[in-house]
Amino acid sequence: MTESRLNPVLGGWSFLEGIRWHDGRLWVSDFYTRTVICSNASGTQLETTLIPDQPSGLGWLPDGRLLVAGQLERKIFRVEPTGKVVVHADLSDLVSGHLNDMFVDQSGRAYVGEFGFDLHRGETPRPGNLIRVDTDGQATVAASDLWFPNGIVAADSGNTLIVAESMANRLTAFAVGEDGSLNGRSTWASYGPPPPTGDVATLLATTDVAPDGIAVDAEGAVWAADPSHNRVVRISRGGQITDEISTGDLGPYSCVLGGADGRTLYICASPSFLEHECRDTRNAVVLATEVEVAGW
Repeated sequence: MTESRLNPVLGGWSFLEGIRWHDGRLWVSDFYTRTVICSNASGTQLETTLIPDQPSGLGWLPDGRLLVAGQLERKIFRVEPTGKVVVHADLSDLVSGHLNDMFVDQSGRAYVGEFGFDLHRGETPRPGNLIRVDTDGQATVAASDLWFPNGIVAADSGNTLIVAESMANRLTAFAVGEDGSLNGRSTWASYGPPPPTGDVATLLATTDVAPDGIAVDAEGAVWAADPSHNRVVRISRGGQITDEISTGDLGPYSCVLGGADGRTLYICASPSFLEHECRDTRNAVVLATEVEVAGW
């Protein structure tokens, strides 16, 4: 495991997720303060936006308006140029768990995952859906039977969508149709069969790689936050782990490549993800380190 120097660039928040690099800035959601934070590359805070829900995945429409996945209300929110936050799409009829991470393509089409069950109430894990939200807010189930669909990235010039299945030991790929439909489902990387179903703690404990947030680099490899093993790993297609960075005592939950040359790997890390352990604390941080291959 690589002992890379990780520098804290942002701290003092409850639980950070959905990190993105956009328009020369770093953007990240803080669950329990319901805040989206924007900073420069070195972590100097530039602005914050309060969201009327627990924010997770982030993305942008072509005109620059921010989209935010609201976990609890199961809605996608849109931040208008005036700063007003409005509902972009209501997904409550299409999902059975909290909304999760989100990817928005260059046309403004959004893909968002969901838990598939109520994790915080201790429900038995079951598969969830990946939802496509078109630019007019119309939503449809793009893919189903995904075990905790989490981080989402585009690869192959946008022709492939890669989804992290956190509870299935794998990354799954889809071919993206011209209309945004997802076809040709395949395993992009696998680390064995999905663990036997059971409670969340047991399931994650028996997962060899539990990919959470992911990022893709210019060589087509995927960086994946693996909170079950306190590490971030670089994975080539087929599953080979080419690099591994320890995050010490903190669990990494999301990552992105950014900075001036695209070679800074930013990582959201926290001692826990559980609400009762994070809500009233401010121990979540964004860590940064330099890597060899820039982001795509």
